[in-house]
Amino acid sequence: MSDVASVALPNNRYTLFRVFKYTVYLLLAYNVYAFFLENHAAAGSVFGDGLQWGRVIEAYNDSIDTLAWVLLLLVFELETFVLADDKIRGWIKWALNGISAFCYLFIVYSYYGYVAEMLYVTELLPVAQPVCELAAQGGWQMVVGQDDYVALTTANCTALADSRVLQLADAQILGDTAIWTEIKWLAWADVINAGAWLLIVVILAFEVWLQLRHELSDRVMRYSQMVKAVLYFTLFLCAIYWGFSGSFLDFWDAFLWLVAFFFIELNLFEWQAETNGE
Repeated sequence: MSDVASVALPNNRYTLFRVFKYTVYLLLAYNVYAFFLENHAAAGSVFGDGLQWGRVIEAYNDSIDTLAWVLLLLVFELETFVLADDKIRGWIKWALNGISAFCYLFIVYSYYGYVAEMLYVTELLPVAQPVCELAAQGGWQMVVGQDDYVALTTANCTALADSRVLQLADAQILGDTAIWTEIKWLAWADVINAGAWLLIVVILAFEVWLQLRHELSDRVMRYSQMVKAVLYFTLFLCAIYWGFSGSFLDFWDAFLWLVAFFFIELNLFEWQAETNGE
């Protein structure tokens, strides 16, 4: 743990800094609920015949992933800032390691969910019947964005009349090639983003482990920061892409996570500086 920030900043500025930091954490916690609502609405359309337990992670991957990340963020905050070094031992150490392991399990599983979703939206088939005939039959959905569907009706089917229409292989969901291409790119962005975050937390966990053993050297920090800089830049590009092509929630969530882990990186940097000073 490091108290350097409290020394480096005047009390009032330091208080505002902490309020801002924990406000970001609370906003990320709220995003769990926001993603749950979004995933729940989409699951009702994609899994119209009932959601099996084996596909829960695929249907609610955003909300489960975000919940696991929030818990892991809190563990990093406790390890790098809140708890003193001599407190991270015994049952506290085991509890933190247990929570981290639980989070990593779901994060890796959620990564599988993103990959599965990316593969799922590439399984497209041409629609043989005229779209408006399908609308008259009822039960069909039209995709208008990633995880965003509306009922296909005789009123909106004409929008697809002059387009090449494709449907998901095992669902009554259709859309034109342009919207499916956009969704596939967004799904790829999810996979790349999740993979980059996985690598970052593995590096961070390794750094925390070394720091607790007082073996985190400047050389290791320098090399790890170079790798993480590339990964953070990749995440920044994903956030920009979502800002233009995805939903505002995706962009906002990505931005908040970058800010949150900036705080964790700052904690780790100050923690190492304090240890070296001692």
